[in-house]
Amino acid sequence: MCSLRVIFFFVAVTASIEATSFNVTQATLWWQTTTLYQIWPRSFKDSDGDGIGDLNGIASKLTHLVDMGVEVIWLSPFFASPLIDSGYDISDYLSVNPVYGTLDDFDDLIATANELGLKVVLDYVPNHTSDEHAWFNYSKYSVDPYTDYYIWNEGIEVNGTRNPPNNWLSVFNSGSAWEWVDERQAYYLHQFHVKQPDLNFTNELVIEETKEILTFWLDRGIYGFRIDSLPYLIEAASLADEPESGLDGYESTDYYYLEHIYTKDLQENYEIVQIWRDHIDNYTSVKGDGVERVMFTEAYANISSIMEYYDYGSHIPFNFFMIKDENGVNNAVLDTASEVVDIIVKWMENLPDNATANWVFGNHDNSRIATKLGEARVDAVNLLLFLLPGVATIYNGDEIGMTDTYLTWEETEDPQACSTDESRYESFSRDPERTPYQWDNTTSAGFSTNATTMLPVNSNYLTLNLAAQKAADISNYKNVQALIQLRNSTIIQAGNLNVQVISESVIAFTRELSDYQPIVVLVNWDNATAVTLSLEVFDSLPETLEVLIADINSGIAVGDQYAKTSIELPANAAIVLQGVEDTVSGSRTIRSSTTRYILGLICLLPLTYNHSPMLFT
Repeated sequence: MCSLRVIFFFVAVTASIEATSFNVTQATLWWQTTTLYQIWPRSFKDSDGDGIGDLNGIASKLTHLVDMGVEVIWLSPFFASPLIDSGYDISDYLSVNPVYGTLDDFDDLIATANELGLKVVLDYVPNHTSDEHAWFNYSKYSVDPYTDYYIWNEGIEVNGTRNPPNNWLSVFNSGSAWEWVDERQAYYLHQFHVKQPDLNFTNELVIEETKEILTFWLDRGIYGFRIDSLPYLIEAASLADEPESGLDGYESTDYYYLEHIYTKDLQENYEIVQIWRDHIDNYTSVKGDGVERVMFTEAYANISSIMEYYDYGSHIPFNFFMIKDENGVNNAVLDTASEVVDIIVKWMENLPDNATANWVFGNHDNSRIATKLGEARVDAVNLLLFLLPGVATIYNGDEIGMTDTYLTWEETEDPQACSTDESRYESFSRDPERTPYQWDNTTSAGFSTNATTMLPVNSNYLTLNLAAQKAADISNYKNVQALIQLRNSTIIQAGNLNVQVISESVIAFTRELSDYQPIVVLVNWDNATAVTLSLEVFDSLPETLEVLIADINSGIAVGDQYAKTSIELPANAAIVLQGVEDTVSGSRTIRSSTTRYILGLICLLPLTYNHSPMLFT
């Protein structure tokens, strides 16, 4: 069946770096305005009482995602693995780790998702395997064709002692990225954990293996992949030493002690991404079902390196600049409204023609939003995440404002932290954001019937849980529901973006479209001072604006109206407004058709949304 395809794109009105207005063309492809929900299988839902999340547990909670409005779920690794690195050390790409279930369980999950209208995307980890993978066992004994599936080197002799060939370091802060193997009489490269040997992507046989893996899972009904750790696929053939970075706070065994000019972000990486995109597109063409399958890509790098993934086939290279700095090294600085707006503008200005934007504030590798930015800013962040144009990615638990869980040195599992020491592990551990999902206030927060879980449940689960937020008149969860409903409206999917900083502390942007009343998003990024502001900087706003959504601590009610010249925002307050036509019939204001449509969507939420009785009048 043929259909008109209109590419979703953003173009800056002017090339000037001061430009804040961007045109948006309405999307027609399913993924271009989707909400992508990341599930960490190990901590999402345990179905069998062993204290570890599993596939059947995920399947049992898919209705939660439908109720929330999610369209696509991304499953982090559940493949066969010794679980040294939470499943990113894969020993068999074509099977399920028994801890998480079976292939039949996976097929049942896909069937359930299809029945509910959910699409499933899988994590694919190509850079390395587990050292327990059959390929590696063959390779270390030089058994063809696996001899050169990995990167081997005999090293160099220094004063009669065998040493690694260079000074390259492991991402996991454990020192050398080379490990000696007696059976092979050579070192293998492991850019991550010592038990995660890097595959050799200059070997065409390895490339063909990766295609077969993609096909295997596509055949089982998934809609695409999120591809992990792409910057590390190819290393310089010269094996030259890398220079010191000069960054403060890192020891000589820490990854960022060096500047990674020979082991990260090499041009050849992009060419491999294009091979995978072509393979996925070819699969779709042969399948003939007219459903585009997608490829999301993960890379922490500078913006030019990230944008290049668009040119080589990535539908969505994740935008991590709200998480990491401009080089993908240190945490992003989001102390002021200007810093947040600068990131938005920089991404939009660098976005290639015909490309789809995306926004990410949290994931399994970084501290939770409520912890790093403050619990009072959870709604504010979600307003940005869901109402900026393009794809929104949310990590499980952030919809209810879950916080990091403090873990002792003894409780810590993350190899990135365990490679350091008791005095430094907290700075490197990713475990605090990976603790069990807080469903309710029963045993183990409803995650498991077992009081002992894979990582400890956060003690705040008694009050911070999904059940409580569903029951409450207002909550972070109910605001996420409303925001996702609003995302489905034409004005959010196709409205032009204009973003500003007002009164120094207010992040302000509009979504505007001809024949629709504009949407305005306001976030007071000051956590101590209220601000009274005028929106006259936005030329086309009507004189009166009405609140559609307000953060739970603001004291502002849905249905409240403001003159555009005088809006008071308490500290940390975040609101969504829409223009109101200045037309009166009898004693009531006639709302625009768009306003009525959006309020109607919110009213149709499966749970009562009671910011204000005015919502239902």
